[in-house]
Amino acid sequence: MASGRAWIIRQHQAKAGDPALARAELSPHVLRHSRAMHLYEAGVPLPYIRDILGHVELATTDIYARASTEAKRKALEAAYTDIVAGDLPEWNQDPGLLNWLANL
Repeated sequence: MASGRAWIIRQHQAKAGDPALARAELSPHVLRHSRAMHLYEAGVPLPYIRDILGHVELATTDIYARASTEAKRKALEAAYTDIVAGDLPEWNQDPGLLNWLANL
């Protein structure tokens, strides 16, 4: 039997009117994980997220420290500000290259 929270989530999910949302597998755990990831990506330190989630061990909260590709890119760009020249060619304007990539 589903918890009361899960039932409430399903009720609102059904009323949302968005087909993609209607097919999504939502649960209290999914929402909790999503919120933790948003906090982490916003720069909230893991010990604070641990306290918000009520975890005893920081190791439990480490699962949320899986940095997104965007976060990794920003960190690398911040660390190496002048490693990439600003005058790179527009590879996405080369039809031959785009065709070759599409056929991989």
